[in-house]
Amino acid sequence: MDFKILLALALVFVTACSQSVTPETNVEAQENNNVESQQNLENKIDWINFELFDINSNSNYKISDFKGKTVLVESFAVWCPLCTKQQVVSKELHEELGDSIVAINIDTDPNEDEAAVKAHADENGFDWYYSVSPIEFTKSLIDEFGNGVVSAPSVPMILVCEDGNYRMLGRGVKSAETIKDEIAKGCNL
Repeated sequence: MDFKILLALALVFVTACSQSVTPETNVEAQENNNVESQQNLENKIDWINFELFDINSNSNYKISDFKGKTVLVESFAVWCPLCTKQQVVSKELHEELGDSIVAINIDTDPNEDEAAVKAHADENGFDWYYSVSPIEFTKSLIDEFGNGVVSAPSVPMILVCEDGNYRMLGRGVKSAETIKDEIAKGCNL
């Protein structure tokens, strides 16, 4: 065997042995990871119980306030024409189903404010819950559903069922019939 190869193997062996972990340090590392995980859980914001401000009624609410009802939560942006198209469908659904369904639209574009969202809702005759998402709420949605939940052109929508369980609906504008079918399927698929 070549001397250089033997030297390289010896160096790898010595380096690997010097970095070995004793059972004590392994336990200590695991305990540190457990503490960090617990802190992350404690700092995690529960999106469904987060207090939001409705610009149409000038009042605060939480999505969890509507337990026992079917809730559709749409993440949107004022500039998004597909979002507006989905909101027109939501309006039709409201006219058909009445108060048995709660629609909540949350503007997750950090460049838009309450005045822009209020103008959008008023111009289109959308009179249900409209909120501007605080950054903590947006982060919580992303933690739960991934980045797609704030991608306005994909028309992200979350179905929250009567029992409090929830799931994301498919991408794109959904017809009233599709939404009714999804509601009928429920959340425990």
